[in-house]
Amino acid sequence: MKKLYLLILIWIFFSFNVFANDTFLSLKKDKVNVRYGPGFEYPIKYIYKKINLPIKQIDKKENFRRIIDLKNNSGWIHISQLKKVNSIIPITDKILFSKPTNFSKPLAKIEKGRVLLIQNCNNDWCKIKTDKFKGWIKVENSWGLN
Repeated sequence: MKKLYLLILIWIFFSFNVFANDTFLSLKKDKVNVRYGPGFEYPIKYIYKKINLPIKQIDKKENFRRIIDLKNNSGWIHISQLKKVNSIIPITDKILFSKPTNFSKPLAKIEKGRVLLIQNCNNDWCKIKTDKFKGWIKVENSWGLN
């Protein structure tokens, strides 16, 4: 009987853990429709006009993904408009460094809310690219990473 309870508890834990795993994605195009429901027959709720904007997938139904953004806007987007995450948005102002350490040369101040393209990450640092700069930022307090 104890084994049965243990198996049930393990099953419940893993079931909830699978459903709780949210995934970050990015917008593939510079104009993406967000709909009220998971289908083209649902009306457009709003339109994103920012390529590479990171969003969080919170549900899926067939070829549509329910998403939420940094400002808690939510809706449904067709999977063809999404790609693996390749960007982050800092929630606080950041300093861009030449190497992944606080002791390296500071290159620029990155203001919160700016979309940054990720080139690669290691531990708490990501190499990012902006319009004018490339360098490393500490990714704590950033939206868009799993």
